[in-house]
Amino acid sequence: MNLDIKLHKHDLPDDLKLGNTIAVDCEMGGLNIKRDPLCLVQISAGNSDAHIVQLDRNNYKAPNLVKILEDKKVKKIFHFARADLTFISYHLKINVQNINCTKIKSKLSRTYTDRHSLKDLIKEFVGIDVSKQHQASDFGGELSQAQLKYCANDVIYLHKINDALDKILTRENRMKLYEDTIKFVQTRVDLDLASFKEDIWSH
Repeated sequence: MNLDIKLHKHDLPDDLKLGNTIAVDCEMGGLNIKRDPLCLVQISAGNSDAHIVQLDRNNYKAPNLVKILEDKKVKKIFHFARADLTFISYHLKINVQNINCTKIKSKLSRTYTDRHSLKDLIKEFVGIDVSKQHQASDFGGELSQAQLKYCANDVIYLHKINDALDKILTRENRMKLYEDTIKFVQTRVDLDLASFKEDIWSH
């Protein structure tokens, strides 16, 4: 597969057209929301393309990126939306609209396994065993071609995976359960931002 990978400094271009469904992923400088920066946001329109935005961490101003993330008419496909949305909410000061999460879909549909990582989903539904070698690397400075390819891999397959999971959810009559569950994601993000990490439903 020939990938069309473009790196954008600080924001998406003004004239970029991505359509009504995009895949979104983020790269952070760690997992501590109060300490670690949001370094990259990558987006794919589903055409073997990846637009990687290296954010300006001095101000996090990215009006074009913010506009598409807040657009209710544009469906956004994440994998483990909870983590990405927490960093986006904290650093970009927005609530992303029209969210889909392939990790939640996987857990509700693929009850035949306990393996729900993006790597596992790509292997099952795309037939490719992608490398996660650069998952724990520095995304805050100059990016290597290997890092850019890693970032692209995190979004270019999400459209196909999302469609495959939708078929299973529909077949197993669990789509409404998913739709009701995904409504809670922003609240779960708000709980994370308020430092409630535990399962609030537990005894």
